[in-house]
Order: sequence, then structure tokens, then C-alpha cells
Amino acid sequence: MLTITIPAMEMFNEKTGEFFTLKEQTLQLEHSLVSLSKWEAKWCKAFLSKEEKTVEETIDYIKCMTITQNVDPSVYNRLSSSNIQDINKYIEAPMTATTFYGDAQKGRSRETVTSELIYYWMIALNIPMECQKWHLNRLLTLIRVCNVKNTPPKKRSRRDITSQYAALNAARRKQLNTNG
Repeated sequence: MLTITIPAMEMFNEKTGEFFTLKEQTLQLEHSLVSLSKWEAKWCKAFLSKEEKTVEETIDYIKCMTITQNVDPSVYNRLSSSNIQDINKYIEAPMTATTFYGDAQKGRSRETVTSELIYYWMIALNIPMECQKWHLNRLLTLIRVCNVKNTPPKKRSRRDITSQYAALNAARRKQLNTNG
């Protein structure tokens, strides 16, 4: 969860000719599958696409991420560039210590990833629905780990197996000082 504070601000009302103060507001944000689903339901397009988001779409996603109750909608117009940077860093953070090596990225699907597809993966992998409130990157890492662990080991060729056995036999002969 990310907590950001939007400072109080003094404004001038041109109609009445008076100054007024907007209160400081603290927002708690959660980049999760729930937030993603809300945004996609409104905009009817995939959030995780490479397509650039408009300012309106970005602000609306921040609204979908907000778990603070009864927030005045005008607060989102007061977000500073620093607030937006902090939110983007939070969205991009891996939120896990898990890393992948080797060809794990190879053969990546061209399938458009939407919230419904992620829910399908959760159901297919028996991931509990409580995880829909996790940071989205952590949930996607869990899904990837489940896929890796559920994939049967690659079948090795006869040539590979034969060369491994030959290397093991050679090492044993050397260790035991024998000819075979």
C-alpha cells in the first residue's frame, strides 16, 4: 500500500472575491487486480497494454487504486508531479524478492493480458481470491512461479543423457584410480 499526502492549498474564488483553503488529504492507494478490474470496466480496454495512457486515464486509475473512503474528487486535480512520480514508482515496484533466470522470458505470448485473464490464471492455479488485493506485480510473480513449478521437466535427448553418463563414469574412474 502506498500512502501519499496532498497538502492544503489556498485558492481564490473569483465570483465572491474571497480566499478559501482546501484541506490536506491523505490517500491510501493499492495497485491490485481489484483496481485493474475497476479501471478496465470503465475504459473497456487493457490497462497492461503498451499503449500510452492519457492524463484522464491515469488520474482515473489513481481513483481506482484509492482505498481511502469519502475522498473529494477535486483532490485528484491537486496531485503534484512528485505525487505522480511516487505513484508510478509504486506501480512499477516488483514487491517481491523472487527473480527469474535463463529463458523464462523466452516465448512470451502475444495474448492481451486483462483482469479476466489474470482471474482465470488464479482459478486455474488454485490461487486464493484474497490474492486479488495483493500488489499486482507480486500476484503476477506468484502466477509465474506456479507456472514454472507446474511445468514438467524438459525431456533430454539420448545424446545429452549419454554424454552426462560418460562424464560421470570418467569422474568416478579418476576418483577411484581405475580403468573401468
